[in-house]
Amino acid sequence: MTSTQSRGQAMLSLGRIYCDMVFNGLDAMPELGRELFARDFTITPGGGALITAAHAVALGRSTVLLARFGTDAVSNALEGQIDALGIDLRFLDRHPSAGPQVTVVMVQQEERAFLSRRAGHALPATFDQALDWNEAGHLHIAEYATLHEIPTAVAAAKTRGLTVSLDPSWDAELIKDPMFFERAAGVDVFLPNLEEARALTHCEAPEEALARLARHFPVVALKCGGDGAILAMGGQVIQRSTPAVEVVDTTGAGDAFNAGFLHAWLDGAAMDVCLAAAIEAGSRSVQATGGTGSLGTAHHVA
Repeated sequence: MTSTQSRGQAMLSLGRIYCDMVFNGLDAMPELGRELFARDFTITPGGGALITAAHAVALGRSTVLLARFGTDAVSNALEGQIDALGIDLRFLDRHPSAGPQVTVVMVQQEERAFLSRRAGHALPATFDQALDWNEAGHLHIAEYATLHEIPTAVAAAKTRGLTVSLDPSWDAELIKDPMFFERAAGVDVFLPNLEEARALTHCEAPEEALARLARHFPVVALKCGGDGAILAMGGQVIQRSTPAVEVVDTTGAGDAFNAGFLHAWLDGAAMDVCLAAAIEAGSRSVQATGGTGSLGTAHHVA
């Protein structure tokens, strides 16, 4: 990890804020012309940036949500839940064009399907102000779609002495972007899941996909779901399995994993400690509905 003495240890989490409408307890996925009924339903704030920020805060990391947020009725209805997460909202950009951003999550056992709507653009008016904040030492970009819209984000952060992480977050079109690695140049920590890694490298074997990604990024933490995770860092590769837990909803588990990993990595922890922290955070997340459902009140896992 690189750092500058003038920088603090706070993390900026950049991305979109969604209203996650989670339909849980489905016996099958919807089919055209037919109606299904879920056994459970939850409305919760979501999006990779918010979920990672919430889990990082709960672990004790000072974390600022760097995002645009709507002023519509759906967005306003989420305010109380967002406030309860304890995330620093000093750089939240409220604007009518930023909402509503909605994701419908359909959960059948351990499988999920998503339907989302993006609203407006991803660049907060507070972006430069946030990067100039001397307490910030790291920028986490929660989805490649955000980097695609703000292609100068990595360079802007690196120029100011921040380290940068990126979760590609599956997008059927953008995962095929021939400029992906060029736009992501300078990223210190890359946090894909196995499906994303395979799409980017055209390699089926996790170890081979990891090796190819490690040519582009100094640190690659590859999330393999129930099979654990593999980490390439400093020329070494380690693997760790996932503990057996009761899985309620895997929504946001990858973002929780990111928070656990980054919190340890920013503290300069050894690679085995970083990977263990990541898997612990992801495993805790899947035991409740929604990306932040496992957190309860802010800081309870710190």
